[in-house]
Amino acid sequence: MKNSKKLLALALALVMVFALVACTGGNADPTKAADPTKTPDDVTPTEAAKPAVDMAVAMITDYGDITDQSFNQTTYEACKNYCEANGVRFQYYKPAGDSTAERVASVESAIDEGYNVIVMPGYAFGETIQQTVTEYPDVTFVALDVGAGDLGDMGAALPSNTYCAIYQEELCGYMAGYAAAKLGYKHLGFLGGMAVPAVVRYGFGFVQGVNAAGTGATVEYAYGNQFFGDADITAYMDNWYQNLGVECVFACGGGIYTSAAEAATKVGGKVIGVDVDQSGIIDGAYGEGMTVTSAMKGLAPTVDHILSEIAAGNWANYGGKIETLGLVSTDPEANYVQIPTASTQWSDDFTQADYEAMVADMFNGVITVSNDIEAMPSTTITVNDYGNIK
Repeated sequence: MKNSKKLLALALALVMVFALVACTGGNADPTKAADPTKTPDDVTPTEAAKPAVDMAVAMITDYGDITDQSFNQTTYEACKNYCEANGVRFQYYKPAGDSTAERVASVESAIDEGYNVIVMPGYAFGETIQQTVTEYPDVTFVALDVGAGDLGDMGAALPSNTYCAIYQEELCGYMAGYAAAKLGYKHLGFLGGMAVPAVVRYGFGFVQGVNAAGTGATVEYAYGNQFFGDADITAYMDNWYQNLGVECVFACGGGIYTSAAEAATKVGGKVIGVDVDQSGIIDGAYGEGMTVTSAMKGLAPTVDHILSEIAAGNWANYGGKIETLGLVSTDPEANYVQIPTASTQWSDDFTQADYEAMVADMFNGVITVSNDIEAMPSTTITVNDYGNIK
């Protein structure tokens, strides 16, 4: 009898041990380190918060970083905000180098780790798309600012698992140029990064806007042939501001704004930001009031909209398409291209109401802006085109 009681007690003890193991995860090793590939920004949803479609989002940076105050940062923040709000797992990846091979490697790493929605900002992903999307037909690819010209033969027939959005940069470039001229700047500059289609559309739109303002302003026009500022480009901007008498430069191309801003600080000059409202970063680093306005693309609204549509099961409406996004309303803030109403330096010569009227005319076809990038627009103003300065 005593032996029977001992056996019963032993059996009960074993049951309790197994129950504890089951509760704590029998395969868990408390000494195992966390996965080193995960960033602190990973967002892991709870089971109850998952959307109708099983999705996990990875964003890949191009040659920049998520602190660039431009394309990468805006796309990253939009992805992260959507995923946190909607219970979707999220992670960003920064390629080890600025090459297609490194970008492809990041895409493959994300897919290997279970991410099935890949978001890629910038034309630099053109070759990456060509090398990956057909290899992973069950993965959804979203590319921002990647057009048919960036995709080689694939541009004529995009696979159904891929969506590309491009923007009518000529429209917000026009808005910025028109505003700057109407605000009284008589000698303006355009400093582009590399002469890729998006940058050229910004520049040619800017020239058209300055011309349409009818103030007789002059435009100096050049490309730095890179998307970052350096001593050589700063020196070139010094000449514009100090010797040519340029008052305000539209710095259009990633971090190249630093050279324009550095030169502007020496003479009390002004700059115009690009892609997003850059007044915070430029004014914060170089002086309050330096940024006259910014020519902006609706990157965040694009990300939020397309991720929402994927989650809702509506991908079939987008897959295989390259969409051009621009004006969708007479309401400036509802559009995919605009200048910021909050930070633009309005005056009696060009008010927010004047801007709203201009946007309405653009939307209704009263004002037309050419998107031709083959040649500099024909104007009545003086435009000094220097081409690539490096």
